[in-house]
Amino acid sequence: MTDWTNRFVGLPFVEFGRDRDGCDCWGLACLAYREELQISLPDYLGYSSVDEHAEIAALVAGATAMPMWIPVTGRAVAFDVAVFRRGRLDTHIGIVVQHGLMLHAAGEDCAKVESYEGGVWKHRLTGVYRHVELVSRAAR
Repeated sequence: MTDWTNRFVGLPFVEFGRDRDGCDCWGLACLAYREELQISLPDYLGYSSVDEHAEIAALVAGATAMPMWIPVTGRAVAFDVAVFRRGRLDTHIGIVVQHGLMLHAAGEDCAKVESYEGGVWKHRLTGVYRHVELVSRAAR
């Protein structure tokens, strides 16, 4: 684990949460990007509940199609966003810590670091995306 993840592990899960009082999975990404990278991500609050999987899947599909996210074909690196299927729909994201590990918040659990190369997440990974700003920073 890296030092930056320690600042987020243990944050409580809060539906629609976007700050240190609590986060859902996307809120955790918004918070980490804002605090660690000084990048503001869209809130994507266009859903009525974390149980509205079709609404969330539509938001995920729309977001990953935007030019701000570039699909990763090689190894994932810190701050890439990994997208996961729950049931038939892409409704969960994690922030890559290093290839194979993610920081995420799910269900009633607090934010934690977990492997996505094994366990329940292994067969649910549908894609990894890199923010365009991180690509341009790496090119400098």
